[in-house]
Amino acid sequence: MAALAGLAIGDALGMPTEGLSPAEIEPVTGFAAARGLPAGGVTDDTQQAVIVARLLVSGGGRIDPHGLADALLEWERDLRSRGIRGLLGPSTRAALTAVAAGEALEKAGKYGTTNGAAMRIAPVGIANPADLDLLVDSVVEASWVTHNTGVALAGAAAVAAAVSAGVDGASLPEAIDFAVEAAERAAKRGNWVAAGDVAARIRWSRTMDPADVPALIGTSVATQESVPAAFAVLRHAENPWQACCTAASLGGDTDTIAAIAGAIAGACTGAGAFPEEAVRTVTEVNDLPLPELADDLLKLRARTR
Repeated sequence: MAALAGLAIGDALGMPTEGLSPAEIEPVTGFAAARGLPAGGVTDDTQQAVIVARLLVSGGGRIDPHGLADALLEWERDLRSRGIRGLLGPSTRAALTAVAAGEALEKAGKYGTTNGAAMRIAPVGIANPADLDLLVDSVVEASWVTHNTGVALAGAAAVAAAVSAGVDGASLPEAIDFAVEAAERAAKRGNWVAAGDVAARIRWSRTMDPADVPALIGTSVATQESVPAAFAVLRHAENPWQACCTAASLGGDTDTIAAIAGAIAGACTGAGAFPEEAVRTVTEVNDLPLPELADDLLKLRARTR
Protein backbone atom coordinates (compact mmCIF):
# COMPACT_ATOMS: atom_id res chain seq x y z
CA MET A 1 0.00 0.00 0.00
CA ALA A 2 2.83 2.38 0.85
CA ALA A 3 4.54 1.67 -2.48
CA LEU A 4 1.38 2.42 -4.47
CA ALA A 5 0.56 5.48 -2.38
CA GLY A 6 4.14 6.72 -2.71
CA LEU A 7 3.97 6.43 -6.47
CA ALA A 8 0.78 8.51 -6.57
CA ILE A 9 2.03 11.04 -4.01
CA GLY A 10 5.30 11.58 -5.88
CA ASP A 11 3.41 11.91 -9.16
CA ALA A 12 1.04 14.49 -7.69
CA LEU A 13 3.83 16.49 -6.05
CA GLY A 14 5.84 16.58 -9.28
CA MET A 15 2.90 17.29 -11.58
CA PRO A 16 2.93 21.12 -11.22
CA THR A 17 6.70 21.42 -11.74
CA GLU A 18 7.09 19.03 -14.68
CA GLY A 19 9.05 20.62 -17.50
CA LEU A 20 10.30 23.56 -15.44
CA SER A 21 13.95 24.35 -14.83
CA PRO A 22 15.33 24.12 -11.29
CA ALA A 23 15.64 27.91 -11.24
CA GLU A 24 11.91 28.28 -11.88
CA ILE A 25 10.85 26.04 -9.01
CA GLU A 26 10.29 27.07 -5.43
CA PRO A 27 11.11 24.09 -3.19
CA VAL A 28 8.05 21.84 -3.24
CA THR A 29 6.45 21.31 0.15
CA GLY A 30 2.97 20.09 -0.75
CA PHE A 31 0.36 19.50 -3.42
CA ALA A 32 -0.70 22.24 -5.82
CA ALA A 33 -3.23 22.58 -8.62
CA ALA A 34 -1.77 22.95 -12.13
CA ARG A 35 -2.23 21.94 -15.77
CA GLY A 36 -5.99 21.69 -15.33
CA LEU A 37 -5.59 19.19 -12.49
CA PRO A 38 -6.55 19.75 -8.84
CA ALA A 39 -4.07 19.71 -5.97
CA GLY A 40 -3.21 16.06 -5.49
CA GLY A 41 -4.10 15.17 -9.07
CA VAL A 42 -1.99 12.49 -10.73
CA THR A 43 -0.78 12.01 -14.30
CA ASP A 44 -0.09 9.09 -16.62
CA ASP A 45 2.54 7.72 -14.22
CA THR A 46 -0.09 6.60 -11.73
CA GLN A 47 -2.82 5.95 -14.28
CA GLN A 48 -0.66 3.55 -16.29
CA ALA A 49 0.57 1.85 -13.11
CA VAL A 50 -3.06 1.16 -12.22
CA ILE A 51 -3.59 -0.32 -15.70
CA VAL A 52 -0.57 -2.60 -15.20
CA ALA A 53 -1.81 -3.61 -11.74
CA ARG A 54 -5.26 -4.51 -13.03
CA LEU A 55 -3.83 -6.51 -15.92
CA LEU A 56 -1.58 -8.41 -13.53
CA VAL A 57 -4.55 -9.26 -11.33
CA SER A 58 -6.84 -10.30 -14.20
CA GLY A 59 -4.01 -12.29 -15.79
CA GLY A 60 -3.10 -14.18 -12.64
CA GLY A 61 0.29 -12.48 -12.45
CA ARG A 62 0.98 -12.43 -16.18
CA ILE A 63 0.55 -9.56 -18.62
CA ASP A 64 -0.56 -10.36 -22.14
CA PRO A 65 1.23 -7.95 -24.51
CA HIS A 66 -1.84 -7.62 -26.73
CA GLY A 67 -3.96 -6.88 -23.68
CA LEU A 68 -1.54 -4.20 -22.51
CA ALA A 69 -1.52 -2.54 -25.95
CA ASP A 70 -5.32 -2.62 -26.09
CA ALA A 71 -5.64 -1.23 -22.55
CA LEU A 72 -3.24 1.62 -23.25
CA LEU A 73 -4.98 2.48 -26.52
CA GLU A 74 -8.38 2.50 -24.80
CA TRP A 75 -6.98 4.68 -22.01
CA GLU A 76 -5.61 7.13 -24.57
CA ARG A 77 -8.95 7.27 -26.42
CA ASP A 78 -10.71 8.01 -23.14
CA LEU A 79 -8.31 10.87 -22.39
CA ARG A 80 -8.82 12.36 -25.84
CA SER A 81 -12.60 12.11 -25.55
CA ARG A 82 -12.37 14.24 -22.41
CA GLY A 83 -10.09 16.78 -24.05
CA ILE A 84 -7.02 15.70 -22.10
CA ARG A 85 -3.82 15.66 -24.13
CA GLY A 86 -0.10 15.71 -23.52
CA LEU A 87 0.03 12.99 -20.85
CA LEU A 88 1.68 10.30 -22.96
CA GLY A 89 5.45 10.00 -23.00
CA PRO A 90 7.24 9.93 -26.35
CA SER A 91 8.04 6.20 -26.44
CA THR A 92 4.57 5.11 -25.39
CA ARG A 93 2.95 7.54 -27.81
CA ALA A 94 5.12 6.34 -30.70
CA ALA A 95 4.45 2.68 -29.91
CA LEU A 96 0.70 3.14 -29.56
CA THR A 97 0.57 5.13 -32.79
CA ALA A 98 2.43 2.32 -34.53
CA VAL A 99 0.11 -0.34 -33.10
CA ALA A 100 -2.97 1.65 -34.09
CA ALA A 101 -1.57 1.91 -37.62
CA GLY A 102 -1.20 -1.87 -37.83
CA GLU A 103 2.45 -2.27 -36.84
CA ALA A 104 3.31 -5.67 -35.36
CA LEU A 105 3.61 -5.61 -31.58
CA GLU A 106 7.10 -7.07 -31.81
CA LYS A 107 8.29 -3.93 -33.62
CA ALA A 108 6.29 -1.21 -31.86
CA GLY A 109 8.60 -0.76 -28.88
CA LYS A 110 11.89 -1.44 -30.61
CA TYR A 111 13.14 2.10 -30.10
CA GLY A 112 11.40 2.99 -26.82
CA THR A 113 14.11 4.40 -24.59
CA THR A 114 12.29 6.80 -22.30
CA ASN A 115 11.01 6.19 -18.78
CA GLY A 116 7.42 5.09 -19.45
CA ALA A 117 8.18 1.48 -18.56
CA ALA A 118 9.93 2.45 -15.33
CA MET A 119 7.19 4.81 -14.19
CA ARG A 120 4.42 2.19 -14.33
CA ILE A 121 6.36 -0.91 -13.23
CA ALA A 122 5.95 -0.75 -9.43
CA PRO A 123 2.96 -3.19 -9.42
CA VAL A 124 5.22 -5.83 -11.01
CA GLY A 125 7.61 -5.40 -8.09
CA ILE A 126 4.77 -5.83 -5.61
CA ALA A 127 3.33 -8.88 -7.35
CA ASN A 128 6.65 -10.73 -7.64
CA PRO A 129 9.08 -11.83 -4.92
CA ALA A 130 12.68 -10.69 -5.08
CA ASP A 131 13.81 -13.51 -7.36
CA LEU A 132 16.08 -11.94 -9.97
CA ASP A 133 15.26 -14.25 -12.89
CA LEU A 134 11.51 -14.18 -12.29
CA LEU A 135 11.47 -10.45 -11.73
CA VAL A 136 13.40 -9.50 -14.86
CA ASP A 137 11.24 -11.81 -16.99
CA SER A 138 8.11 -10.20 -15.56
CA VAL A 139 9.47 -6.70 -16.19
CA VAL A 140 10.24 -7.53 -19.82
CA GLU A 141 6.78 -9.03 -20.29
CA ALA A 142 5.17 -5.87 -18.92
CA SER A 143 7.34 -3.48 -20.93
CA TRP A 144 8.41 -4.68 -24.36
CA VAL A 145 5.30 -3.55 -26.24
CA THR A 146 6.31 0.09 -25.74
CA HIS A 147 9.89 -0.09 -24.41
CA ASN A 148 11.80 -3.00 -25.89
CA THR A 149 15.31 -1.59 -25.48
CA GLY A 150 18.03 -2.58 -23.08
CA VAL A 151 18.18 0.83 -21.43
CA ALA A 152 14.44 1.10 -20.84
CA LEU A 153 14.21 -2.46 -19.56
CA ALA A 154 17.18 -1.85 -17.25
CA GLY A 155 15.49 1.20 -15.76
CA ALA A 156 12.18 -0.61 -15.28
CA ALA A 157 13.92 -3.63 -13.77
CA ALA A 158 15.81 -1.43 -11.30
CA VAL A 159 12.57 0.14 -10.06
CA ALA A 160 10.66 -3.15 -9.86
CA ALA A 161 13.56 -4.84 -8.07
CA ALA A 162 13.89 -2.10 -5.47
CA VAL A 163 10.14 -2.22 -4.81
CA SER A 164 10.11 -6.01 -4.58
CA ALA A 165 13.08 -6.07 -2.21
CA GLY A 166 11.44 -3.42 -0.06
CA VAL A 167 8.22 -5.41 0.19
CA ASP A 168 10.33 -8.38 1.28
CA GLY A 169 11.73 -6.26 4.12
CA ALA A 170 14.99 -5.02 2.63
CA SER A 171 16.49 -1.77 3.82
CA LEU A 172 16.91 1.01 1.27
CA PRO A 173 20.65 0.28 0.71
CA GLU A 174 19.86 -3.42 0.24
CA ALA A 175 17.04 -2.59 -2.17
CA ILE A 176 19.38 -0.37 -4.21
CA ASP A 177 21.97 -3.15 -4.40
CA PHE A 178 19.30 -5.49 -5.75
CA ALA A 179 18.14 -2.81 -8.20
CA VAL A 180 21.64 -2.55 -9.64
CA GLU A 181 21.79 -6.32 -10.16
CA ALA A 182 18.42 -6.30 -11.91
CA ALA A 183 19.41 -3.39 -14.14
CA GLU A 184 22.61 -5.16 -15.18
CA ARG A 185 20.68 -8.26 -16.15
CA ALA A 186 17.81 -6.49 -17.93
CA ALA A 187 20.19 -4.32 -19.95
CA LYS A 188 21.06 -7.43 -21.95
CA ARG A 189 17.45 -7.86 -23.04
CA GLY A 190 15.64 -6.05 -25.83
CA ASN A 191 17.08 -3.94 -28.62
CA TRP A 192 20.48 -2.34 -28.05
CA VAL A 193 20.64 1.44 -28.34
CA ALA A 194 23.41 3.86 -27.52
CA ALA A 195 22.67 5.11 -24.02
CA GLY A 196 24.29 5.50 -20.62
CA ASP A 197 24.37 2.40 -18.43
CA VAL A 198 21.56 2.53 -15.88
CA ALA A 199 23.25 0.28 -13.32
CA ALA A 200 26.50 2.26 -13.42
CA ARG A 201 24.59 5.52 -13.05
CA ILE A 202 22.65 4.23 -10.05
CA ARG A 203 25.95 3.31 -8.41
CA TRP A 204 27.28 6.78 -9.19
CA SER A 205 24.13 8.39 -7.80
CA ARG A 206 24.85 6.94 -4.36
CA THR A 207 27.71 9.41 -3.94
CA MET A 208 25.89 12.43 -5.30
CA ASP A 209 24.23 15.38 -3.59
CA PRO A 210 20.68 15.76 -4.95
CA ALA A 211 21.48 19.39 -5.78
CA ASP A 212 23.99 18.13 -8.36
CA VAL A 213 21.58 15.71 -10.03
CA PRO A 214 20.16 18.07 -12.71
CA ALA A 215 23.64 19.00 -13.95
CA LEU A 216 25.47 15.67 -13.59
CA ILE A 217 22.84 12.96 -14.15
CA GLY A 218 20.05 14.94 -15.80
CA THR A 219 16.31 14.92 -15.22
CA SER A 220 14.88 14.41 -18.70
CA VAL A 221 12.51 11.64 -19.79
CA ALA A 222 15.52 9.55 -20.82
CA THR A 223 15.59 6.40 -18.69
CA GLN A 224 19.31 6.70 -18.01
CA GLU A 225 18.69 10.13 -16.47
CA SER A 226 15.38 9.98 -14.60
CA VAL A 227 15.75 6.55 -13.00
CA PRO A 228 19.23 7.20 -11.51
CA ALA A 229 17.99 10.66 -10.49
CA ALA A 230 15.26 9.05 -8.40
CA PHE A 231 17.78 6.77 -6.70
CA ALA A 232 20.07 9.74 -6.01
CA VAL A 233 17.29 11.53 -4.18
CA LEU A 234 16.46 8.47 -2.10
CA ARG A 235 19.94 8.12 -0.72
CA HIS A 236 19.90 11.49 1.01
CA ALA A 237 16.27 11.97 2.04
CA GLU A 238 15.33 11.86 5.71
CA ASN A 239 11.94 10.29 4.96
CA PRO A 240 9.77 9.25 1.96
CA TRP A 241 7.76 12.50 1.92
CA GLN A 242 10.94 14.58 1.81
CA ALA A 243 12.31 12.34 -0.95
CA CYS A 244 9.25 13.03 -3.10
CA CYS A 245 9.34 16.77 -2.40
CA THR A 246 13.04 16.91 -3.27
CA ALA A 247 12.47 14.98 -6.50
CA ALA A 248 9.58 17.28 -7.40
CA SER A 249 11.93 20.26 -7.02
CA LEU A 250 14.66 18.98 -9.37
CA GLY A 251 13.15 20.26 -12.61
CA GLY A 252 12.63 18.28 -15.79
CA ASP A 253 10.49 15.16 -15.59
CA THR A 254 9.66 15.76 -11.97
CA ASP A 255 6.43 13.78 -11.76
CA THR A 256 8.08 10.57 -12.96
CA ILE A 257 11.23 10.99 -10.87
CA ALA A 258 9.17 11.70 -7.75
CA ALA A 259 6.76 8.83 -8.52
CA ILE A 260 9.65 6.36 -8.80
CA ALA A 261 11.25 7.68 -5.62
CA GLY A 262 7.92 7.50 -3.79
CA ALA A 263 7.22 3.91 -4.82
CA ILE A 264 10.64 2.69 -3.72
CA ALA A 265 10.68 4.70 -0.49
CA GLY A 266 7.19 3.48 0.36
CA ALA A 267 8.10 -0.14 -0.28
CA CYS A 268 11.20 0.07 1.90
CA THR A 269 9.53 2.00 4.72
CA GLY A 270 6.11 0.36 4.84
CA ALA A 271 3.11 1.46 6.87
CA GLY A 272 3.31 5.08 7.95
CA ALA A 273 5.75 6.02 5.20
CA PHE A 274 3.64 9.02 4.18
CA PRO A 275 1.37 11.42 6.06
CA GLU A 276 -2.17 10.04 6.29
CA GLU A 277 -3.58 13.27 4.87
CA ALA A 278 -1.40 12.95 1.76
CA VAL A 279 -2.49 9.36 1.18
CA ARG A 280 -6.13 10.35 1.66
CA THR A 281 -5.79 13.28 -0.74
CA VAL A 282 -4.35 11.35 -3.70
CA THR A 283 -6.75 8.46 -3.10
CA GLU A 284 -9.88 10.60 -2.98
CA VAL A 285 -8.98 13.22 -5.59
CA ASN A 286 -8.15 10.56 -8.16
CA ASP A 287 -10.57 7.86 -7.00
CA LEU A 288 -7.73 5.36 -6.70
CA PRO A 289 -8.52 1.84 -5.40
CA LEU A 290 -5.12 1.51 -3.72
CA PRO A 291 -6.01 -0.81 -0.80
CA GLU A 292 -7.81 -3.25 -3.12
CA LEU A 293 -4.97 -3.25 -5.64
CA ALA A 294 -2.38 -3.73 -2.90
CA ASP A 295 -4.28 -6.73 -1.50
CA ASP A 296 -4.70 -8.32 -4.93
CA LEU A 297 -1.05 -7.81 -5.88
CA LEU A 298 0.13 -9.32 -2.60
CA LYS A 299 -2.08 -12.35 -3.20
CA LEU A 300 -0.28 -12.82 -6.51
CA ARG A 301 3.06 -12.49 -4.73
CA ALA A 302 2.07 -15.18 -2.23
CA ARG A 303 1.04 -17.53 -5.06
CA THR A 304 4.38 -17.07 -6.81
CA ARG A 305 6.44 -18.23 -3.85
